[in-house]
Amino acid sequence: MPNFAANLSLLFTELDFLDRFACARKAGFDAVEFLFPYAFEPRQIAARLQRYDLELALFNLPAGDWAAGERGIACDPRRTGEFREGVQLAIDYALELGVPRLHCLAGRRPPRVGVERAHATYVENLRHAAAECRAHGLELLIEPINDRDIPGYFLTGTGQAAAVIAECGADNLFLQYDIYHMQRMEGELAGTIRQYLPLIRHIQLADVPGRHQPGTGEINFPYLFRLLDELGYQGRVGCEYVPEGATVESFAWLEEERARSHARGIDSN
Repeated sequence: MPNFAANLSLLFTELDFLDRFACARKAGFDAVEFLFPYAFEPRQIAARLQRYDLELALFNLPAGDWAAGERGIACDPRRTGEFREGVQLAIDYALELGVPRLHCLAGRRPPRVGVERAHATYVENLRHAAAECRAHGLELLIEPINDRDIPGYFLTGTGQAAAVIAECGADNLFLQYDIYHMQRMEGELAGTIRQYLPLIRHIQLADVPGRHQPGTGEINFPYLFRLLDELGYQGRVGCEYVPEGATVESFAWLEEERARSHARGIDSN
């Protein structure tokens, strides 16, 4: 059974953020992830992780003005200085929180910035961020995101992400594969995961349509979970979905997967 992590930015949102860690542990998770930690002091989050014996799998570099709709600044040539300051801030938090990897959002291509210039900026910024992360033993991830939910997003395909990783030439730069986004953009989930597994260090999930929990849409998650087991995937699978109904009630799929794994003699978290 895959090693699931609760995404605390989307799950348990009926509670204040710092109260969600206890709920994740109570629901049987031993790891969490979230979008950003920067609204809190690192010690506040570290205390929750320690108290509830939770691993922190992942969070994002600063991504501009999220409330205003920005979804990353890595491809914006006018904001390189801001990007580099964000890299340092993220690393400072990572070192205090013990997280092994960070995700860099590419962002939307800015108006009046051509594709070639945006690409060159993105690659330059990734090389810088990867080098800074490597100096502290951290991995850096990039994630293709569908451009229906985020129109104009710069990184939208698995092949595109793999080409960027190859161009950057950084040995700590890897792929974050989001099942929801790539079902919307590409389909062929199983074949794509097989092809790019050597690059994948983190997976996230939600069903299509609606971005709700597994079992509410068209994706055959039991098949994909078996595939990940067969392929020997060792990374985390982040539950980054919007619960349909109360968060706790949305975990019926997880209990079913635990039961299936137990029947197959596979340990579950």
